[in-house]
Amino acid sequence: MVISIPELYDRFRECAGVSTDTRKITEGCLYVALKGDQFDGNLFANDALEKGARYALIDNPALAADSRYLLVDDGLTALQELARHHRNTLTIPVIGLTGSNGKTTTKELIASVLSRKHRTYATVGNLNNHIGVPLTLLAIDHSYEIAVVEMGANHQGEIRLLCSIARPTHGLITNVGKAHLEGFGGVEGVRKGKGELFDFLAETGGTVFVNAQSETLRAMFGERLFREAVFYQLTDQYEIITENPAVVYKDETGQVVTTHLAGHYNFDNMAAALCIGKFFGVPAEEANEAIAGYNPTNNRSQVIQKGSNLLLMDAYNANPSSMAAAIQNFMKQDAAHKVVILGDMYELGDESPAEHAALGELIAQGRFDTVILAGKDMKYALAALPKAYYFPDKFSLHNWIMDNPFQNTAILIKGSRGMGLESVVQFL
Repeated sequence: MVISIPELYDRFRECAGVSTDTRKITEGCLYVALKGDQFDGNLFANDALEKGARYALIDNPALAADSRYLLVDDGLTALQELARHHRNTLTIPVIGLTGSNGKTTTKELIASVLSRKHRTYATVGNLNNHIGVPLTLLAIDHSYEIAVVEMGANHQGEIRLLCSIARPTHGLITNVGKAHLEGFGGVEGVRKGKGELFDFLAETGGTVFVNAQSETLRAMFGERLFREAVFYQLTDQYEIITENPAVVYKDETGQVVTTHLAGHYNFDNMAAALCIGKFFGVPAEEANEAIAGYNPTNNRSQVIQKGSNLLLMDAYNANPSSMAAAIQNFMKQDAAHKVVILGDMYELGDESPAEHAALGELIAQGRFDTVILAGKDMKYALAALPKAYYFPDKFSLHNWIMDNPFQNTAILIKGSRGMGLESVVQFL
């Protein structure tokens, strides 16, 4: 017999966490069997129970051997409904966060600041999709005082779905840029898709935080009626002293703060965290300490000293907007020698040749000592870069770097996640 969501919630409350991966089963957890194009989690339900799961949620009635198997019509839908049910038991502020670039860094900064005063739960890693957001919500117990939920999307309607599950009371869009163009159908599609968070908050009387420096976000704010809005990064609040190799800023109290993140685009992320911290009562001095203490270790905007070379490691992801921001920031860096190692930008669909060609034109403006490109679509950037080194695969790239070592050089490394360009660090 198919279990109802209220009954399923009672079983969930008996469990110590939720897992969709039998490789990560913890004692007493609820295992949720999900299906994909290449796998069927139902087939691993027994394995999950043998490893210590208390219950296994499945949608294949033929496998329901005993009362430990909880049968539902569809595993993914049940996971989402269970998370929505749990969310409705929470009375804490939930901050929804989306955007084309900087979501995870901004989420980490916000959590660092808020944690100075409140018991805060934030999305772990990048569990930000139709599976990750439900898992995030189900990890929030009633001891937490505030939550920060990252929401990612690669097509329209996805943020609307995630909002219906997470029901944010507050929200922030970091920016709107050229990301996931293939799924969104162009930049206007991105704007509409990210704007679904603003739609939800306007409809439910939520509070939005808006970057006053962004013409696009100000326009999106003006298209909707909100109960409450807070603008940040106003010129009378902050002064950026330097952006390279890491941001140093002065706040409205006159305090000078040295961070571990480079570039104005990262200051946007810091300003969001400072604004939200102030809104929720975190003292300015403690908020600044949290920002200064944040040191990324996830291939996002990392500044790494490797021998005599200074590496700007930003290889977690890339799209035309984030790539342009990183390159323009690197152009400003004061260094005797500068090198860029750049990989393909993914999920651009039919726009990929044109976007990579435009990237080549931007790189040419930088007058870098050496330009190194990797990936099948980076060949389109070569038209504007006759002196660039091009490698269709990483193996040949690694060999070239080993044969041509750099010294006393600043090196920007950036590409989409699938390129895995962090692998070049060992050869530099």
